Amino acid sequence: MGDLKEKLKLLPDSPGVYIMLDKDGIVIYVGKARVLKNRVRQYFHTSAKPEKVLAMVENIADFSYIVTKTEIDALALENNLIKKYKPKYNILLKDDQTYPYIKVHTKEEFPRVSITRKIKKKDGKYFGPFMGGIRCGDLLDIVGSVYNVRTCSTAIGEKPKKPCLAYHLGRCLAPCAHLCTREEYADRVKETLSFLDGNYEEAEEILREKMLKFAENEEFELAMQYREKLAMLSKLKVKRITSLNRAINADIVALKTNFIYSSVNVLVTRSGIMQGSSNFALEDSSFTESDALTAFIAQYYTNHEIPDEIIAQDFCEKQLLETYFLERFDKKVEITLAKQGVKRQLLDMAEQNASEYLSKSVDKIKHKNDMTKDACLRLQEILGLKKYPKRMECYDISNVSGVDKVGSMVVFIDGEADRSSYRRFKIKTVEGANDYASHQEMMRRRLAKLGTEEEERFPKPDLIVIDGGKGQLSSVQEIFDEMGITDIELIALAKQEEEVFTSFSSESIRIDKRDYALKVLQRIRDESHRFAITYFRNLHSKRNLASVLTEIEGIGDKKRKALMEKFGTIDKIIGATEEELCQVEGIGPELAKKIYIYFKENIKNAKD
Repeated sequence: MGDLKEKLKLLPDSPGVYIMLDKDGIVIYVGKARVLKNRVRQYFHTSAKPEKVLAMVENIADFSYIVTKTEIDALALENNLIKKYKPKYNILLKDDQTYPYIKVHTKEEFPRVSITRKIKKKDGKYFGPFMGGIRCGDLLDIVGSVYNVRTCSTAIGEKPKKPCLAYHLGRCLAPCAHLCTREEYADRVKETLSFLDGNYEEAEEILREKMLKFAENEEFELAMQYREKLAMLSKLKVKRITSLNRAINADIVALKTNFIYSSVNVLVTRSGIMQGSSNFALEDSSFTESDALTAFIAQYYTNHEIPDEIIAQDFCEKQLLETYFLERFDKKVEITLAKQGVKRQLLDMAEQNASEYLSKSVDKIKHKNDMTKDACLRLQEILGLKKYPKRMECYDISNVSGVDKVGSMVVFIDGEADRSSYRRFKIKTVEGANDYASHQEMMRRRLAKLGTEEEERFPKPDLIVIDGGKGQLSSVQEIFDEMGITDIELIALAKQEEEVFTSFSSESIRIDKRDYALKVLQRIRDESHRFAITYFRNLHSKRNLASVLTEIEGIGDKKRKALMEKFGTIDKIIGATEEELCQVEGIGPELAKKIYIYFKENIKNAKD
């Protein structure tokens, strides 16, 4: 603590970002500060602190900081560093979900309408997001039925094309066939934009007329379809908040915390219509609710559409966030700290949702901790690892009789899958089904990235897990020795008895099957199986079936063709049961068993 006291004295009066490190040099928390000296010193004062902050402070062995010009820069840098280091005690959103939007391609001569999850504001007008049970496809169906605007991407040139089925069904004006003028089509697009903006009355009237017409002609099936469209429009109207201006596009964001866990609810309104709601369960070690909410908003809007207005609680850092959005995203956003009226009512609704979600989520979060971070701590204790295995990598090999050998690298951070870091290897130098040599090639290629420019994308792991037993472990240890790797721990997990082999003991370790430490190893091992076999099958399905099937005694051209006709791909043949194989012409129980056993024995990791 003596060294920390000296460092605290040297802290500047500037804005910036501070980085807390544990005894192993692992980043455990990243925070922003208007004044670094004041904020960082708070952690080490004897004043009362939230429980989560106390737990984090106990693990601080060192800290560093980066001075920035402004607090806006600090907020942006904090967000980037959280994504980079994934600190244990920071808010880390796992929400990568994107919601669908309806896009009108207004830059085109004859604008079309489509569904998208990516927003590029400069090339069209967007409506959404749709997140509350309203399907974009249903709205597109109404656009076609009522306004006859095209949904295809057919190029429209000087030479007319033959009109497609949509024209004959009365769902498109067929500008590609030159069956309407530019002005006629532009009028329909204008009406479509008005409809998507929430003006449903005209569409309702047209749909009702069509429904009644079909009913009169006793075309009841078509009449029912139009009744369903009208019902869907009624749903949308119910979602409209009558006292909210139709021009308002706002997100309502509310946080609730018990100072150990937090939850956030986000309500989305567009054109005065409630589009839906999302809940987030969070863990964080922020001193204040203001810090937590500001950090959440900064992270959330890196992956979601930024609205014109964000309605938030009064502890939200209004000025900071407004400037942040303007400088970083060139977007003018009004942060409204609602006190009264309909906006306050919406905020109350979001707070209630967040409160209910928090009460339901605490046990779930605790269980998640048991399965992830705490499981990694248990693993460190049981195996006697030198440091906490924050980044674990697991490797697996898959092949058929030495053909199409592939390897997988699966990454877990704090006991949770980090799918963006997964990698695949196509084994290039090994001949035949040599599992040991394949592991060696893959490991040599992986470890060669350390200390190079590529280490940014392939950070050094704390623990490497090999799918296999003593043999696989020894073969990989040879590569560690050859490359002088001493600061990465290495273990192997043998599937048969779930034994753990380590590089520092000749005896295997058996972990209680109920222990979460074993479960986290099983999860990463099973995930590496899945990732490897998926890659293998993608590669292998492209090969000629004959190259594999003709290796099985008793299968000639005729039976190979029969298998192909029945199953279509090798993936389906590999997964077939003996009973399913018997249904193929010319294949009896004995040959079916032979095929089944062949794939079971020769395809490592194939599903039984």
